[in-house]
Amino acid sequence: MLRFHDPLWFLLLLIIPVIIWHYFRANAEGTIKYSSISTLKKIKPPISLYYRHIILVLRCAAIILFTLALARPQKGKEDTKVTTDGIDIILAVDTSGSMVAGDLTRNPDISRLDVAKQVVERFIKKRKNDRIGLVVYGEDAYTQCPLTLDYGVLLKFLDKCKIGIAGQNSTSIGDAIATSVLRMENSKAKSKIIILLTDGRNNSGLISPETAAEMARELGVKIYTVGVGTKAAYAPVPAIDMFGEKTYQRMPVDIDERLLNEIANVSSGKYFRATNENSLNKIYDDINKMEKTKIEVFHYMEYKEKFTFFAIAGAILLILEILLANTKFKKLP
Repeated sequence: MLRFHDPLWFLLLLIIPVIIWHYFRANAEGTIKYSSISTLKKIKPPISLYYRHIILVLRCAAIILFTLALARPQKGKEDTKVTTDGIDIILAVDTSGSMVAGDLTRNPDISRLDVAKQVVERFIKKRKNDRIGLVVYGEDAYTQCPLTLDYGVLLKFLDKCKIGIAGQNSTSIGDAIATSVLRMENSKAKSKIIILLTDGRNNSGLISPETAAEMARELGVKIYTVGVGTKAAYAPVPAIDMFGEKTYQRMPVDIDERLLNEIANVSSGKYFRATNENSLNKIYDDINKMEKTKIEVFHYMEYKEKFTFFAIAGAILLILEILLANTKFKKLP
């Protein structure tokens, strides 16, 4: 961006027409009576005569350049400073054996975990300036990826989540919350949340969900709990029969909604129930809207003076005019 700090100096350009008028008036040709000028017409004027007006051009150009210099041209560079109050988010994902059930889509071969991973991936890609971590749990609970701003690495760890990665025979919701909370123990973020996804009930682990929820509340961590599973009594589970053929067994849908509600209430969070892929997507979209990162953007412009070029160029033209006026184009009285 280019601007002139003192544009009023452009009024100086009004003297250029006056200078031009005065120049041609002073150099106006006189007239004399003569019987015949045919002989004079045969005399060719010197080439230098055609360049005598260069004095006027140099003078006007010098005035224009000096005017530009006095108007102080400045070139601006715009910078943007972004300050953000980031949110620390732990995504706690159930990878126990029951997550193999295929009741969230019309295709029973697509497991609850597969759908959850797709939804969580979309959630991650919508966040900006937030540290996000990943905790997986089944019989045990451990950190799959610590809090990070490198979403590329986080998505790679998410992709590696498989059924039974943390044990598949039971679900330790309390340990999952405790592990997530400990990951935020030294966090300086103004907002800290856990999004805990599960399809069952707590039946394993060293820490009770209630105790873990109290820990979260004491550290200012909000917990959003998400229960996934059909409203029906049973969900289909892919299996192989004795003849090596694919078949589907029925698995009871057993989500402890009372516990998940209590965990959310204790930590000032909210409980959601997802019965299919669309509702699970909507839940994560709702959480995304509720937990917005505060971003402040400051724009400022830094200007640098550019008058030097015009001043130097004007001085050169002025000196050149003076030299030519007193040498090549010098007038005799």
